[in-house]
Amino acid sequence: MAYHRIFKRCGLEFRAVEADSGEIGGSFSSEFMVLADTGEDAVAACDACGYAANTEKAAARVSEAAAPAPAEDLTKVSTPNQKSIEEVSAFLGVEPSRLVKTLIYVADNHFIAVLLRGDHQVNEIKLSRALNAKNLRLATEAETVEATGIPPGFVGPVRLLITDDSAVNAFFDGVTTVLADNDVRSMSDFVTGANEADAHYTGCNIGRDFAEPKFADIRNVVEGDACPKCADGKLRVLRGIEVGHIFKLGTKYSEAMNTTVQNEKGDDVPAVMGCYGIGIGRTAAAAVEQNHDENGIVWPMPLAPFQVMLTTLGPKGGVPEAGDKLYGELTDAGLDVLYDDRDERAGVKFKDADLLGLPIRLTVGAKGLADGVVELKVRRDASSEAERVPLAEAVARVRKIVDDEMARVNADE
Repeated sequence: MAYHRIFKRCGLEFRAVEADSGEIGGSFSSEFMVLADTGEDAVAACDACGYAANTEKAAARVSEAAAPAPAEDLTKVSTPNQKSIEEVSAFLGVEPSRLVKTLIYVADNHFIAVLLRGDHQVNEIKLSRALNAKNLRLATEAETVEATGIPPGFVGPVRLLITDDSAVNAFFDGVTTVLADNDVRSMSDFVTGANEADAHYTGCNIGRDFAEPKFADIRNVVEGDACPKCADGKLRVLRGIEVGHIFKLGTKYSEAMNTTVQNEKGDDVPAVMGCYGIGIGRTAAAAVEQNHDENGIVWPMPLAPFQVMLTTLGPKGGVPEAGDKLYGELTDAGLDVLYDDRDERAGVKFKDADLLGLPIRLTVGAKGLADGVVELKVRRDASSEAERVPLAEAVARVRKIVDDEMARVNADE
């Protein structure tokens, strides 16, 4: 809740997402992502129930339906030089989702065959966890040939032989040399490699044409996947910038280091630990990514380096004196002010003000002062005209705008 309040009060659109704990470990890990098209991470989120997770961990609901009964015979077809999913799909006139690709991985020095639907991608973090592997990588083309005798693009599960068979079987407790994604379980009559160059099988089925493999969630989720937490929700894949991370470490490290505290009974018990971080610079950068227009930055009020840009235009008509006086009154009212009294043209100053993106701009000019007014413009309302405000009321108006905005972002949910 504290992290939610922090980022809400920063005026940011964010999601708290489940995340992989990585090497640091622990029972649970949560990242805080500011949503932005330029984000370095992908986030899967359900608008129906609020589920959200980094795609390193995000899961889709697995269909409970059994695979349709086979309707086709296993048939070998010639596919000369058709190696990629796109090439085979176009050559045979079938959707990529009707293909099963077989990838060879090296897991702790053992060869592993991984089955995946043609339009899906392996999630290597999930795969590593499913295999309980410390070191995992995709086999090179030479290693694939070494492991299977078949060039990449034509490997398939039917009569697949792994040269390191004893080692692989030992790794899998003698059960299987193949690991398949959960979505493969519900497929029938699919296309897959025929384990010889320039050939594929059509009408392939699990159980009839090759032994049922182990199944696990080992793929990246995609837009439109069924939410794993609710019945009707669909996942959207968004981009996010990580600005905070929480790890619930439990007693993993305190037990290893014999770090104890006394409980209410006076007994020594392992300390319960956590790891909490917020990226200060990242939060500011994410705010800019999320709040800008074609003219420059549009700072959220809580994060703006200054709340007000005070701009004076020209050296005549009492403008410098009025600007100095207004600057003093604004700062006395507790406002953070950037004072632009440079000897520059109005267009240059306004362009710079938009580029810097401070929330409020006050402009003092000779024409306005002759009428007893200054111009007030809220940066977020880029298309609106500046408002003429009586000079005597300017400080109070600015103070109210700032207070109202801070009250809005600080309001409890």
